[in-house]
Amino acid sequence: ALEELIKNSNLRKNMETITSSKQAIALEDKYGAHNYHPLPVVLSKGEGVFLWDVEGKKYYDFLSAYSAVNQGHCHPRIKDALIEQAGTLTLTSRAFYNDVLGPFEKYITEYFGFDKVLPMNTGAEGVETAIKIARKWGYERKGVAENKAKIIVAENNFHGRTTTIISFSNDANARKNFGPYTDGFIRIPYNDITALKVALKQEDVVAFLVEPIQGEAGVYTPADDYIRQAKAACQEQNVLLIADEIQTGIARTGSLLAVCGNCTCQGHCEKQETYTKPDMLILGKAISGGFYPVSAVLADKDIMDVIKPGQHGSTFGGNPLGVKVAMTALEVVRDEKLAQNARKLGQLFRDRMQKMVDKFPIAKLVRGKGLLNAVVINDSEDSSTAWDICVKLAENGLLAKPTHGNIIRFAPPLVMTEEQLHECCDIIERVIAEFNR
Repeated sequence: ALEELIKNSNLRKNMETITSSKQAIALEDKYGAHNYHPLPVVLSKGEGVFLWDVEGKKYYDFLSAYSAVNQGHCHPRIKDALIEQAGTLTLTSRAFYNDVLGPFEKYITEYFGFDKVLPMNTGAEGVETAIKIARKWGYERKGVAENKAKIIVAENNFHGRTTTIISFSNDANARKNFGPYTDGFIRIPYNDITALKVALKQEDVVAFLVEPIQGEAGVYTPADDYIRQAKAACQEQNVLLIADEIQTGIARTGSLLAVCGNCTCQGHCEKQETYTKPDMLILGKAISGGFYPVSAVLADKDIMDVIKPGQHGSTFGGNPLGVKVAMTALEVVRDEKLAQNARKLGQLFRDRMQKMVDKFPIAKLVRGKGLLNAVVINDSEDSSTAWDICVKLAENGLLAKPTHGNIIRFAPPLVMTEEQLHECCDIIERVIAEFNR
C-alpha cells in the first residue's frame, strides 16, 4: 500500500505534456466522456478578449465561456483577489462562520437590491435552489397542499442539465433515456403572455421560471414588455416570478441584468420604468469572472426565510475563495462600466451584421441585446452550414459556436474595444461572403 501511495505521488511528474492540438484532442477522445462536441481548437492561454491555442495561434473569443468571462480572460484584479484569498483561507464548509461570507452577502444583496442571498456553486445548483425555495414558499406561505406545487416554465428553455431540470426541457437530446422525469412543471410557449395568464389560473401554481432572453435557444429576445407583463400577471395570482439570469446577467445585455431594460445603474431603483424586479433572481457564470464556480439565488426576506438550517446547503457554497472572487468580479463590472460598453458595442455589432444580412442571403437575420447576439443561418437545423462557418471563422482567428444547428451565437468579453469589434465584424463578413458564393 505504501508503494502504491509513492507511485501515485509521482503521477503529476509523469503527466503527459501537450505539444500539439492533435495530441490533446486524442487524449480527450480516449479518456474523457463524450458529452460535448467542441470546435477542433485546443486553447492554452487567455487574456482580455483573446485566446491562444497550443501552437500559439491567436483568436478573438466570441463565446466568453458561455458568458462566464464577461470581464475578459484572466482579469488581473480578479486574479489577484483569487491568489490572495487562496493563500489565506479557501474552505471551511458552512459548519463554521468565516470572515468573507458575511461581507459578500451584504455586498451582493445591496448590489442587486434584495434582502437575502443563498450562495451556491454552479448555475444548475442555483436553479435547483430556486425551485426548492419556490415550492417551500408555496406550501408555507401560499397554502398549497404538500407535494402539489406547480412551476410554469417556457418552451425551449435551458436552465441546466440535472434530472429535475431536464424533466421540463423539450430538447429531446437533453431528455432521451434519462427518465423517469420529475413532475410538477407546466410548459408554455415563450414570449406569450396570453398562454402565461391561462397557465397561472391552474391550481397550485407557485412560480414562473423564465430566462429574460433565451440564450441556448439561439438568443431568442422577447417583446420589450414581456418580463414586465409576466411580473404583473404573476403578482395578480400570488405567484413568484423567478428570473434565470445566469447567462444574461452581469452586464451581458447592456444593463446590469436583462430585467433592467435600459437601466445601467448599479443596484436597482424601482422608480426606473424599465426595471422589473423579479421575486427571485438566479445568478452564475460571470458573477465569478470565469475564475471559480459561483452561483447565487437572491430574494427578499418573506421568501428566503422559508429555508431553515439543515434544509438546503452545499459544502462549497459560500466558500471564502469563491465569494472573494465574486465580489471582485462585480466591482470590475461597476468600475469599468461594462454594461455601458456592452450596450454601445452591441448596437454597433447588430448594425454591422444587419448590413451583412441584407447583402448575403445565407445570413437570414441578426438578433440580440447588448453583446449577446446571434446570426441565424439560412439553412435547416440539421445542416452543417453553421458549424462549417464556425470552423472557418476559427481559421480566420475568431471563435464562435453554433446553437440549435443553424444559429451562431456571438458573445465576446465585455472589455472589447470598438476598434476590436469592427475588426471582428470584418472577419465575420469575409467568412459569410465565402459561404454565400
